[in-house]
Amino acid sequence: MSKTPAKSNARAKASRTAGSSDGEAAVEGDDIGAAELTRRVADNLRVLRKQRDLSLDELAARSGVSRATLSQVETCKTNPTIAILWKIAAGLGVPFASLLGEERVERVRVLRRGDAQVLRSADGRLESRPLTPAGASPSVECYELRLAARGISRSEPHAKGTCESLTVLTGVLKLHVGDEAVELNAGDSVFFEADEAHAYENPGRVEARYHNAIIYPRG
Repeated sequence: MSKTPAKSNARAKASRTAGSSDGEAAVEGDDIGAAELTRRVADNLRVLRKQRDLSLDELAARSGVSRATLSQVETCKTNPTIAILWKIAAGLGVPFASLLGEERVERVRVLRRGDAQVLRSADGRLESRPLTPAGASPSVECYELRLAARGISRSEPHAKGTCESLTVLTGVLKLHVGDEAVELNAGDSVFFEADEAHAYENPGRVEARYHNAIIYPRG
């Protein structure tokens, strides 16, 4: 990946903190609750790491997350930031949602709007709602992003070969990828390599909405 408000308004906090640096917000549960989500992360991390026959030291080297932090996450002794989870997912070579969800085998899987584990930034200016059930695909994840006026959301590089396809639904977007920047209006789309630092900026005076698809490289 903080405080948990009333259940009807509970949201998870994301490290893509609008207007601030990554890593300030911790994983928060929506309907399932923060404690349950932290347990899922711990269980999924342990299973995924052992499936890949990685020690904590080896995963630390791959992910850039310290061994001590990885151990705390696995044993539910910390509420990890989304920034840390992105790094762990990259180190494991799995989609981000693999750390959050429970595996299912249904051929048709519906994600109701009210069941989505919405993520929010620490200041509440960025909201990210998953549009694909957790673990549904090892190669693609889709999100609806809402970014407040004058907000900026920064993201660290994803795993090598990861790309993003983003469409502006309402408002405007100034996308920063490395040293490049492009400006988009409603209806515009952009595809970019997301394995370097990037940021989403809303220079407008009203909230902007985007659809964001994250495409992971094939293993």
